[in-house]
Amino acid sequence: MALKQISSNKCFGGLQKVFEHDSVELKCKMKFAIYLPPKAETGKCPALYWLSGLTCTEQNFISKSGYHQAASEHGLVVIAPDTSPRGCNIKGEDDSWDFGTGAGFYVDATQDPWKTNYRMYSYVTVELPQLINANFPVDPQRMSIFGHSMGGHGALICALKNPGKYKSVSAFAPICNPVLCPWGKKAFSGYLGTDQGKWKSYDATLLVKSYPDSQLDILIDQGKDDQFLSDGQLLPDNFIAACTEKKIPVVFRLQEGYDHSYYFIATFIIDHIRHHAKYLNA
Repeated sequence: MALKQISSNKCFGGLQKVFEHDSVELKCKMKFAIYLPPKAETGKCPALYWLSGLTCTEQNFISKSGYHQAASEHGLVVIAPDTSPRGCNIKGEDDSWDFGTGAGFYVDATQDPWKTNYRMYSYVTVELPQLINANFPVDPQRMSIFGHSMGGHGALICALKNPGKYKSVSAFAPICNPVLCPWGKKAFSGYLGTDQGKWKSYDATLLVKSYPDSQLDILIDQGKDDQFLSDGQLLPDNFIAACTEKKIPVVFRLQEGYDHSYYFIATFIIDHIRHHAKYLNA
């Protein structure tokens, strides 16, 4: 599959690149960002996937999080895809900021008119890793995932739906229980239909309850002053309770004074890189 390089910038001894390709799953052109640390020049490195939140593209994380130095030091290839298909000319895809463009929710849509293009779950778990493994110096056996908000939801469900696929998972302010929050109800109704039984397979809190073993170490950071926490969009307490019941180890850190922004992410990103490096470089 042909890759078109959009940009390349040297950063902490490595290269921050952006590529475009024709996606088979999404049936449109997609961009992804990839950071290649200095170690990638001489051998295969672990792959760490980042999933961004609502309204984001592949640019937000690479320009605002400040992750590059830690990724360089730990020798991690970091991949950040876009958050939805683009330019599919679906009626209504640009009508609201929390559904459609920039809001793929990392599900495979089953409803018209979304089901043809909005297959972000299969894109980030199957198509994109295959593309990365075939074109870059990564070790397919060493892969982890993390994300923010909608992307935190995405990271958690990808790890929970695929036991053993990812060495570790972490999230910033994830949407933990989407079947019960306004964002999730809107997205799942549109993409998956009104049968709420079909929503369960994309809800981290519900997936934990059927996770087959406890070999997954989860790190979550949540800003205490996050407006979406107080608005009932994130519901981390439900997820923590489910993990506790299943004896799945989760470190949940409620960070005093922090909000939902990339200032919050940049403050704790090094902790998350270290969390993943511990497993990816073991």
